[in-house]
Amino acid sequence: MYQHLYSRFLKANPGLLHFAAHSHYPWPDVTREATLEYWDVSVQRTDRKWSHFYQHVVPVAQQHVCERIGTSHPQQIAFAPNTHEFVGRIFSCLPIDRPVEVLTTDSEFHSFSRQMRRWMEDGRVNAVIVATDPIDDFENRFIAAAQSKKFDLIFTSHVFFNSGYCIQDPGTFFSKFADQADIIVADGYHGFAALPVDLSKVEDRIFYLGGGYKYAQSGEGICFLHVPPGCRYRPRNTGWFAGFDEMESEQDAEVKYNADGSRFAGATFDFTGMYRFNAVMKLFAELGLDKVTLHGIIRKKQQLFLDLLEEAQSNVLNSGNLLFRRDRTHGHFLAFEAESAEAGEQIAAALLEKQVYVDVRAKRIRFGFGLYQNDEDLVELFRRLRELSF
Repeated sequence: MYQHLYSRFLKANPGLLHFAAHSHYPWPDVTREATLEYWDVSVQRTDRKWSHFYQHVVPVAQQHVCERIGTSHPQQIAFAPNTHEFVGRIFSCLPIDRPVEVLTTDSEFHSFSRQMRRWMEDGRVNAVIVATDPIDDFENRFIAAAQSKKFDLIFTSHVFFNSGYCIQDPGTFFSKFADQADIIVADGYHGFAALPVDLSKVEDRIFYLGGGYKYAQSGEGICFLHVPPGCRYRPRNTGWFAGFDEMESEQDAEVKYNADGSRFAGATFDFTGMYRFNAVMKLFAELGLDKVTLHGIIRKKQQLFLDLLEEAQSNVLNSGNLLFRRDRTHGHFLAFEAESAEAGEQIAAALLEKQVYVDVRAKRIRFGFGLYQNDEDLVELFRRLRELSF
């Protein structure tokens, strides 16, 4: 039904069954025109393009983000090329005269987990790390850990990148420990533009990270941070965009910051991704693909996948090693657990020989679902799966 929107990707990859939308979502055709529009604007306006971006492009992107995450203050959305940049900037708000007390999980993406482990090596972080498995009681265990003492930073994903498991009701979940840390951060990359997200209950308390590389289908270079209204943190890691409104007073003794969420912005970056993002969000609006409708479409694809899995009786992938709970909401990918990381890589490589693209995180093989797939693609996937033997 929606494959015509991805004609360039599908034409460039004949015969490929791409099941890794959770990793790099194929770009719809409208993003090519958006990229060219950015080029044209840059040529026409040259040095004057920055004011144009901030008056006519950034506010549109901010509004799109708010609509997708259920917040009501577009001016509190800051942008950067990647979420790692925001991680460093948030951390730079925390104390420097002692180790920082952090609560997190063992299933955070590398943009946070790698950086945290490096800080731990230097003694800058004392971390309490809660295991996400077993997922059935994870939320209760995490809430109990959060309520056990005061933390400087609490950081957890909304949807976990290595399983597809997710926090069922983020608003209620985060409200349980809203006063237990100076800064609370949710990594929403696998929830944004995928699940129906509503942060209205906690928008005045939590930071929320996301970006365009995955389900927003707009590629790299466009990530965002929702900053709680009224936030007055002054990141030590700061760039000139964070003081855009105060540039004329830059020689004052104290470094000035914008009054809104852009106090967490950095410096010069390529706005191409924002043009692509706005084009995709406009396309979604024209097609009536609001966050509930879009999620419903993907859930139907997941259900067909599960039905075919039951019928397939594959000795490679089966319901016995599928990380899935029927009574839980899941992200837009499903993960199987192989016997080892090596076995997972072997299965992914064997699938690629059959022109099926999936990816592996440790020993978990991830199958993602997107608008560019139709029912026939899933049926063909299992036909190719049946040809595998180990």
